[in-house]
Amino acid sequence: MYYSFSGASIPSHLATIAIPLAEDNSTSPLTILDEALTELLVDRFVRQTRLTLVEDPAEADLLLTVYIDRYTNAPTSVTGQERAQFNRVSLSVRARYYNRVDDDALERSFSNFDDYDPLAGGLEAEEAAALSALENIADDLFTAATSNW
Repeated sequence: MYYSFSGASIPSHLATIAIPLAEDNSTSPLTILDEALTELLVDRFVRQTRLTLVEDPAEADLLLTVYIDRYTNAPTSVTGQERAQFNRVSLSVRARYYNRVDDDALERSFSNFDDYDPLAGGLEAEEAAALSALENIADDLFTAATSNW
């Protein structure tokens, strides 16, 4: 039997999930990406399902491990003065969703991007664009995991 909360299907015999801190293997200058992605995933899997978060992966029915593999920040359009009008932050994340009870693992990569004006916002705008891309990745990952991607 499956329960559904906001479109999410979690088998009824699964009650707990562990989501260790995301591992940032990218070359991003932003130091917040690992914690931000982890918080976004905890929010989705714990607040939008009946799953309970546990710290010890060995005690969890489900184990979600994520790795930020790529971060790029490049101009997408240039002004007449040869200056970047907009930059695009792109992120790629690899996820492994392991059902310890049924000994079944699903692995998949997710990517997303967001644009920002580097002249208007600088590093804060870059960070906001990165967080927006991570939020979309977290949504996609949650949807995929809860529909058995």
